[in-house]
Amino acid sequence: MAGMEKSLKVYPESYVVLDIETTGFSADRDEIIELSALRIVNNKVTEEFSELINPCCYVSSYISNLTGITQQMLYDAPLAPEVLERFIDFVSDSMIMGHNVTFDIGFINRNMQKYFNSGFNNDYIDTLKLARKFLPQLKSHKLGLIAQHFNFNTDGMHRGLKDCIVTNMCYQKFLQMHNEQQLKQTNALGLQI
Repeated sequence: MAGMEKSLKVYPESYVVLDIETTGFSADRDEIIELSALRIVNNKVTEEFSELINPCCYVSSYISNLTGITQQMLYDAPLAPEVLERFIDFVSDSMIMGHNVTFDIGFINRNMQKYFNSGFNNDYIDTLKLARKFLPQLKSHKLGLIAQHFNFNTDGMHRGLKDCIVTNMCYQKFLQMHNEQQLKQTNALGLQI
């Protein structure tokens, strides 16, 4: 994974927001059950991708209660290789964005290795790191708590597409906060914009 780990000098305006739902928390033992993404061009949503995936294994009641995704919903869903192919076409070489996105990338990378013998190497931005930078006063930086802090609607969270939407809204807020900081610094130096 190449990854964008340094602090951002330029905040991108075009990227793909990513979120997955899984049968558990281990990329080595658990499976993806939903893969979702939003294409953002010039800070506007231009396209959506969201598909359920049949994990060919049991989905616990904990996961079903958390996500609302039931075993029944996954029974006729396509298998991971089919969905991953469409997803990779959708993402192409775009910058990836997500909240705690290394979790999602770990699952996708393992599946890409397993089914296609190739990795998932897109650069990425983690909004979790941005949340820690811009909202250090929060005790927790979970996506739902950040969304509540900004008074965003959190109904339907823990489904891939809704989490992508909320992640993008949070990023847009962080972008606004960054721009305000830059303006204050410029004004403090007495520079013209």
